[in-house]
Amino acid sequence: MTSHHPSTTASTVGSPIHRARHRRPGGVPNSLDIARTSFALLVTEPEPLSLDGRNFDGLPGEGLPLSLVRDLLLAASCPQATRDAVWAELVTRSRREGGAWTVGAVGVALPALTSVAARLTGRFAGDPADIHAEVLTGFLAALAEVDIERPRIMLRLRWAAYRAGHAALTESLDGPAPAAPAFGSLPPVPPWGHPDLVLARAVADGAISRLEADVIGSTRLEDIAVADWATAHGASTWAVYKLRKRAEQHLLTYLLDTEPGRSISPARSRSRGAAPVTAISTRPAERESA
Repeated sequence: MTSHHPSTTASTVGSPIHRARHRRPGGVPNSLDIARTSFALLVTEPEPLSLDGRNFDGLPGEGLPLSLVRDLLLAASCPQATRDAVWAELVTRSRREGGAWTVGAVGVALPALTSVAARLTGRFAGDPADIHAEVLTGFLAALAEVDIERPRIMLRLRWAAYRAGHAALTESLDGPAPAAPAFGSLPPVPPWGHPDLVLARAVADGAISRLEADVIGSTRLEDIAVADWATAHGASTWAVYKLRKRAEQHLLTYLLDTEPGRSISPARSRSRGAAPVTAISTRPAERESA
């Protein structure tokens, strides 16, 4: 595996073009810009923040700057066990020492956090910095709570960041549409509009639960693999497929009942409880009825 000197390693996430695309209007840096700059200072010679690669199977060398560790973890050839071992160490150091190690953990996660923010801000009409801030806040909150004994630590941290950003996006889409002062407020967008708003309306009307909206939005709109969503939520892949199928059936019925000019049927406007996905993940796949 080829290694790079930290002072010469460049990544797409840190490139000037990438930073320009995600910078606030007027050149004001957003939360992820600030995190990126702080991380760059931490991994600069002569004393970059580093890990001892000898403590992790699959990593080369002794003192590995976290910028290089990040690149090594992103490689397709990096074993999942190595990723989990490194992330367990980063989380532990962040909790124990805070400060530089928390910034270091954010820096290693920046490719994922930037990707999440880019997906969400593409559908956000407000200041993109608001979404960036929520994504980072969600990640930091999970950093203090994530179970490092379970596999796929980074995936679960990413999901926490995504959920925080998506909550802000949903809240903005669910608000009234702006209008010129002379005309007052426009009525809310009907449920057959933006996909995210469709899901938000369906949840508000009791047609589907928040969990069902999340699995539809994530695995259909965000191109997240069902298996990854299942792992992040501690569920079996089979159970999540069943959950999504039922959710989409409920959503379809809801949309048919709320066509323009038609009212929501009483059967669809009931409040549906969100059964925890883990409650349906304990049944083995072979028990599925035909």
